[in-house]
Amino acid sequence: MKTRLVLPLLGYGGGSLFRVSEEREAEDVLSYAYDRGFRYFDTAPLYARGLGEHWFGTALRQRDRDDFILSTKVGRRLRPSCASPAPDDGLSFELHYDYSYDGVLRALDDSLQRLGLCRVDIVYIHDVNPRWQGADYERRFAEAMRGAYPALERLRSEGIVRAIGVGVKGADVCLRFAREGDFDFFMLAGGYTLLEHAALDEFLPHCERHGIGVVVASPFNSGILATGAVPGARYFYAEAPPEIIARTRRLEAVCAEYGVPLGAAALQFTLAHPAVASAVCGYRTTREVDTNLHWSTLAIPPAFWQALKASGLIPAAAPVPS
Repeated sequence: MKTRLVLPLLGYGGGSLFRVSEEREAEDVLSYAYDRGFRYFDTAPLYARGLGEHWFGTALRQRDRDDFILSTKVGRRLRPSCASPAPDDGLSFELHYDYSYDGVLRALDDSLQRLGLCRVDIVYIHDVNPRWQGADYERRFAEAMRGAYPALERLRSEGIVRAIGVGVKGADVCLRFAREGDFDFFMLAGGYTLLEHAALDEFLPHCERHGIGVVVASPFNSGILATGAVPGARYFYAEAPPEIIARTRRLEAVCAEYGVPLGAAALQFTLAHPAVASAVCGYRTTREVDTNLHWSTLAIPPAFWQALKASGLIPAAAPVPS
């Protein structure tokens, strides 16, 4: 049975946005977001090699635990590393993959220790990625379905977690998991945005038909759909290639014609699909929190969306805000 867990439209995610020395600043921004109404928070052992879970827990553990939804991930575990001096972009741990049944149970216990909390609500299988070639990818996928999935299914059936899912970059990988398991949510990283539409073909319709919620992480494709095509604009955590710069400039031209901020269009486009339950962004400042809250509710004229479709910048069949 699918979960009845309902996510807020905007979620707060990340942990790799801050260095170790900025942990207090990170806690302050997260607490500000909480006070502005954010109630869904997503982290992972991967983020700054454990630091993300530490500062999420520090910021959240004094709150009423029933007042917010928290997710973390399994499949990437941490081993102590005696690097000297210690790194300033994360804690002194090395990451390794472990999608085994016992490894996932241990990983979740480790996460609760770092968070300092009694439970999490959603657990995602993290980062099973087709960038692995051939047999290696198939081996990891099989390990996740034979190990991680039964472990999470048990935790869900026992009520220890409220929902389970998969968090990866590719819509094709999400679709494969969706066809082989009973998942409540998928976290699709940057895979359904004004610049990325492949999820419309099969994945999002499948989720809509089967009552699966989709959480779109990085609806700005890690930067460029918030900043625009500025010098050094980021796309999937690297400098944006020329073709993405060109498409973004075309999007900006339509935005300028209708007086619509590019970021508002990006956020609302992602949220308009009926399968999308939430959009999760990382926040470095309180101003970014306020900006996204404003963008999420800004009135955008229907003619703007029609113009994007007429120019071929978004598919004609893509759902848009009504």
